[in-house]
Amino acid sequence: MYLKTQIIITGTIICLIVLAAIFAPVLSPYEYDRTDFPNALRAPDSQHLMGTDQEGRDLLSRIIYGSRISIAVAIGTAAMALVIGTVLGAVSGYAGGKTDELIMRTVDVFYAVPDLLLVVLLTLVIGTGVTGIVISLGVMSWMRVARIVRGSVLQIKSFEYVESAKALGASPRSILLKHILPNTLSPLIVTVTFSVPYAILTESTLSFLGLGISPPDASWGTLASTGWQGIRTFPHLIVFPSLAIFVTALSFNLFGEGIRDLLASESAR
Repeated sequence: MYLKTQIIITGTIICLIVLAAIFAPVLSPYEYDRTDFPNALRAPDSQHLMGTDQEGRDLLSRIIYGSRISIAVAIGTAAMALVIGTVLGAVSGYAGGKTDELIMRTVDVFYAVPDLLLVVLLTLVIGTGVTGIVISLGVMSWMRVARIVRGSVLQIKSFEYVESAKALGASPRSILLKHILPNTLSPLIVTVTFSVPYAILTESTLSFLGLGISPPDASWGTLASTGWQGIRTFPHLIVFPSLAIFVTALSFNLFGEGIRDLLASESAR
């Protein structure tokens, strides 16, 4: 009961955040780039629920619009990690031998390099826009998926129904797509769920360091970076973007944990 409640609550929060990103033009009380210098650095009040920034722009509107970039980066990264990790993990586990050894050693090499260092280097080479960040984070996120898929494939390919498919002359591609990969969906869903907060936090870190999304576009990381400069005198500039990052990352983590524990309890029955 507790796990289902956790999943429902965090899933609802995630849906609300995604809907806010989709319907940002409708939900935002002001245009996100509308300047109003006479009302610059205004504290939260009835007209501006989260205050305004240095140029008088409504902070709530910028956070709502910023969710578009942060969520887009997270979903794009998760999708890229899922595709690359699933393909390489399935090939590694099913083929075995030198192919398995080569792919797993490649995974070890990626794991040996600090994530943030490699992401920074990739963004400098590819670019600091949304596409560049998604590619950079995707390159650093597929290893865990590959290991999980490989482990599942190694276990499933020895089952009797897989051996029967081989005896009937089914091709390796057919066996993977029809008999093996569908049975790896449960751990894959959990793993992808955990990759979303990683992408959000990493994008926010890059933007905070000035290596992520460039103005005038706004993400939660760029808003927090700007707010850091006035943390003592205008704390609302960093508190609200940081709170958006915290709530989103925590919701995805708790949602993933709930799904994982629920699937584990169901399989134990």
